[in-house]
Amino acid sequence: MRWFSVGIKVVCLVSMMCTVSGIGANWGTQASHPLPPDTVVRLLRENGIRKVKLFDADYDTLRTLGKSGVEVMVGIPNDMLASLATSVKAAEKWVSKNVSAHSSSNVKIRYVAVGNEPFLETYNGSFLRTTFPALQNVQSALIKAGLSNQVKVTVPLNADVYASSNGLPSGGDFRTDIHGLMLQIVKFLSDNGAPFTVNIYPFISLYIDSNFPVDYAFFDGNASPITDGSLTYYNMFDANYDTLVWALQKNGFGNLPIIVGEIGWPTDGDQNANIVYAQRFNQGFMSHTLGGRGTPMRPGPIDAYLFSLIDEDAKSIDPGNFERHWGIFTFDGIAKYQLNLGSTNSGSLVPAKGVHYLERKWCVMKPSANLDDPQVALSVSYACGLADCTSLGYGTSCGSLDARGNISYAVNSYYQRNNQLDVACKFPNLSMITKTNPSVGSCRFEIMIEPYYGGAERRFGCLQKPLSLVALIIFFSLTVV
Repeated sequence: MRWFSVGIKVVCLVSMMCTVSGIGANWGTQASHPLPPDTVVRLLRENGIRKVKLFDADYDTLRTLGKSGVEVMVGIPNDMLASLATSVKAAEKWVSKNVSAHSSSNVKIRYVAVGNEPFLETYNGSFLRTTFPALQNVQSALIKAGLSNQVKVTVPLNADVYASSNGLPSGGDFRTDIHGLMLQIVKFLSDNGAPFTVNIYPFISLYIDSNFPVDYAFFDGNASPITDGSLTYYNMFDANYDTLVWALQKNGFGNLPIIVGEIGWPTDGDQNANIVYAQRFNQGFMSHTLGGRGTPMRPGPIDAYLFSLIDEDAKSIDPGNFERHWGIFTFDGIAKYQLNLGSTNSGSLVPAKGVHYLERKWCVMKPSANLDDPQVALSVSYACGLADCTSLGYGTSCGSLDARGNISYAVNSYYQRNNQLDVACKFPNLSMITKTNPSVGSCRFEIMIEPYYGGAERRFGCLQKPLSLVALIIFFSLTVV
């Protein structure tokens, strides 16, 4: 088994021209109630995080990062690749609006991430023809804008773009079906002084392969090592990273800078996604990185961005329920565990400040409600479909709840998602509002934070959020006979 060559996710980086040291973080915003950008920027700064990777180019977010001293990588989503690939003018317009305008306002933009793991095999080749042309056009636009010396392009790639022919790092090469395309991109990056960005996820290996040696995912030296010639590998990260090093070296680009765009461990949604493992992995990686040892093939500092900063409760769970729980902070900016980021925090993450919550009340199952009521299953399915129940299930933080607890968790998640509106806790003969906190043990029944209406939410939020309530009213009319 290629236990070291499986990885899944997104991006971030640093390159030859980078001057900011230390760990970076991915800041995703696929949340029903995201923290305001100024709160997050303060969170970054107070925790000594001086580099951040964004997945888009949201105006409010970038504006808030101005004068913060935080180095930024802005992202171009995959659904924009086609338009940028076919039009230099479109690329110039994007750069003008999302790079030039903010750079002139003291936002330290250093990278543009063109696409997001566009060559994932699960995409079935959807972006094979558009990624490289889009990359070229964005680079041309940066040159025209006079920004190409300070802003570098890159393509965030999943670790599945390379593989090993012999099960060892030395067998590394780019995937056969995209080998030619990868060499075009790698040469382009090299010619323009840009880095290769890769996302490496040992957790995913453990998630998809029950035979994966658990200790090999971590950095504490408890795993049986793998020997590759004169080199020995004690963890999956080093082996995976060096598989890429070998792939680059074999194709004539052995000195190309590598950035680990995403690396981390989720805390919920799966039996192996828990706080103990997440703290063990992330602290192990930080110690590994801060020590400056690098990997057997590439000794020295490693540039990397933790995935991720904050939980995102609106992410797709197609890959797994863990997708909404990658943050080192909860959705409301509470630190999940001790983590020394190598700054002045001495192991204690600084929580977000000035967070405003809704009223201390929850939606729960009525004591008088009957578990055998046919509306129960319908209501729970409806609530979970429109809210977030990924903390329920075997091995999760709320996995020890009984049936009534599971139902209460589901309806409360829906109630909080809809800003505690009374109608959102009117499931037929089932629910009631309480001011007694139903949280128990590791299972946290959330109180939602006040909604932030900025950027896209200002434009569309007023239309999006009530939709589920309209659906709820329709649901009630169909179920109450």
